[in-house]
Amino acid sequence: MAREEVVAYLNGSHGETGARAEARVHEYLDELRTTQRHAIYRVLKHPLYPIFRKITRIAENIDSLPDVTARGRVVYISNHRSHIDYLIEPLVLEDHAIRPPVIAAGINLFGGPLGLIHRHVTGAIPIRRNVKDPGYLITLKAYVAEILQRHDLMFYIEGGRSYSGELKTPKTGLLNAALHSERADLLLMPCAIAYDLVLEDHILARQKVKRTQKPFTREFAEMVRAAVGYKSRAFVTFGQPIEAKGFDPQARRDVLELAHHVRDTIGRLMKVVPTSIVASCLRPSIARADLKARVSGLIETLVAAGANMASTDPDEVLDTAADLFAARGIIVVEGSTFRFRDRNVLRYYARTIEHLLPVPPDKAH
Repeated sequence: MAREEVVAYLNGSHGETGARAEARVHEYLDELRTTQRHAIYRVLKHPLYPIFRKITRIAENIDSLPDVTARGRVVYISNHRSHIDYLIEPLVLEDHAIRPPVIAAGINLFGGPLGLIHRHVTGAIPIRRNVKDPGYLITLKAYVAEILQRHDLMFYIEGGRSYSGELKTPKTGLLNAALHSERADLLLMPCAIAYDLVLEDHILARQKVKRTQKPFTREFAEMVRAAVGYKSRAFVTFGQPIEAKGFDPQARRDVLELAHHVRDTIGRLMKVVPTSIVASCLRPSIARADLKARVSGLIETLVAAGANMASTDPDEVLDTAADLFAARGIIVVEGSTFRFRDRNVLRYYARTIEHLLPVPPDKAH
């Protein structure tokens, strides 16, 4: 309540003053307030999240994190693929005994038992997206700045999940709030998550763009159904820390440039998995030999672009992706011929690597 921007709001900077302005701030604070009980989280994580037994967690470049956390306060900034990102990435840190961050999560995740766990165990902050109310934005910014005096933070630079598969334009709100913490030791840690198969791939690909927010109970039920037979690897890749000092949170250009730099760094860190490569190369019906040639050419392009490859062997990439897609009902393999079953899901996976490819002539402008 003593932060400069909050005091200005209470004094009428945005048209409200006195008890009404103070009541609004307190209302939002009650909503945002969160508590992290990491000891309980460690005890509960396995019985609470049985689906993780189907996901192999693979951490990359994590050995430097103990030194990074010793240097100062850390803000982990990630891309956003799935609802389980909120749980996989903190577990990767837990696997390696890295101190846990508080997580910024969409407010739709805070209903029912899972909401109680987020608010009282994992320490997640419920975020209202696309809200224009200055009272909320000022309170959120001040709350995040204060959280960073005590905890590390993790948030998603894209805001919500990517429904199309592509890496989305960065959001600046939470980044700006982190810079307002005014910590001289603030370090931004780009990190990227990628899955062989995204749990909600059929759900996201069918909708393509987010039109309405479904109740999380409904989304959770859909995810449970999608988990039948589901098995995947989850790659969590950490980059080099970026010092926040020198970036002015009051200068919109500084914040935008930093957001795009972080987003582009995340794009290069993202593991390129076989499913993305094969989805980009498939045609409605294609012979294995032709598909392998296309896969081989795309691998060469990605390697030249400096992509973080899971494999550069065309046969391994093709066989791995074909087995996963066929088991999930996305393609049909008939002898040496590959056929589409779900074009939308294949497009979803193909778009996950578009940011690494040369811009086609028809999209250059």
